Amino acid sequence: MDEQVRVLDELEKEEYESVPVPFQKLGFWVFLGGEIIILGGIVASAILFRLSYPGWFKSSEHTNVVIASINTMVLLTGSLTAVLAHKFATIREWGKVQLFLGLTALCGFTFIGIKFIEYSREIHHGFVPSAGIFWMFYYGITGLHGLHVLAGSLIILGVMLFLRKKKLVEAVENAGLYWHFVDIVWLYIFPLFYLT
Repeated sequence: MDEQVRVLDELEKEEYESVPVPFQKLGFWVFLGGEIIILGGIVASAILFRLSYPGWFKSSEHTNVVIASINTMVLLTGSLTAVLAHKFATIREWGKVQLFLGLTALCGFTFIGIKFIEYSREIHHGFVPSAGIFWMFYYGITGLHGLHVLAGSLIILGVMLFLRKKKLVEAVENAGLYWHFVDIVWLYIFPLFYLT
């Protein structure tokens, strides 16, 4: 017992060193936290409406689950290529980093193109935001998500240009984290609007 008290006393006296977090990484996580709060709040509102609005399930029958599933695979493929870009950045194979970042950005632009096709079909059938609360949420949330996919793709292109001047693993890591965030948000959006 006395030995335990002595060890605890020594621990109290010992000074602990903090591990410094790079400013860029801390800033990125603060930014990502803000994005999580904004998109999380909007998606949570839609979930509450889905649970309390009986017409939601009927309206979701008009969305195209096949197109949305293809878009899900496109985003997940982009996550795979973002992970591979980070892997090659850690071992300093910058040519492969550029390749996989380019493929990630291509996945983002592909997602947006497919989303425009999907929107065109829905609008053609008269499913516009004013058609009901489901469609208001649908276009608002999927449109906002699409803007985040576009931003992620542009960020990745910017990182590709940046890496030509300065080779930083952290830049690749942050771009990949943003991409994964966009993917995770989609994994909440997909069942919310496409599954009945």
